[in-house]
Amino acid sequence: MGKRLFDVICSGLGLLVLGPLLVLAALWVKLDSPGPALFRQLRVGRFGQPFTIHKFRTMRVEPGPVITVGADPRITRSGHWLRQTKLDELPQLWDVLRGAMSLVGPRPELPQYVALYPADLRERVLSVRPGITDPASLAFSHEAELLAKAADPEREYCEVVLPAKLRISADYTATANLATDLRLIVATLARLAHR
Repeated sequence: MGKRLFDVICSGLGLLVLGPLLVLAALWVKLDSPGPALFRQLRVGRFGQPFTIHKFRTMRVEPGPVITVGADPRITRSGHWLRQTKLDELPQLWDVLRGAMSLVGPRPELPQYVALYPADLRERVLSVRPGITDPASLAFSHEAELLAKAADPEREYCEVVLPAKLRISADYTATANLATDLRLIVATLARLAHR
């Protein structure tokens, strides 16, 4: 079974089975704070093509830094739980179904961070569809807490976290196959079950 076919079948089934949960989560977000249920943001996808990513909104609609650090005061009550359980990522199943993303692949970044990629790593990491989960996401599952300890979170992300995630993602693209993806999906689900 090809990766794209696997993505279509799993994301389609996921949306179908999780439909009631998605509706309840959307209602909770709407009732919890003013604003849309979904958060939409421009990210960089395969071959550098921009696309709009979808998540459940977990923060109040107000200006603030792009990077979320620790217990950001903008995070809503529903948002805290959605982030904790990673359920805020579920709307990305739609992004997988429509072909902008894959279940497994390097996490899609904002354009300003992709501009920092070294040329060789940029080509490798952007050669595949971005994913909902990947080895770098598992390695940096507590990224917000890590950045909260830094004197300058933005600098820490750009100079330490991003290069490390890029190396991990580049290694993934060099060896990725369906068996690897299945192992990563199981590892992700196991990590979520122990939260």
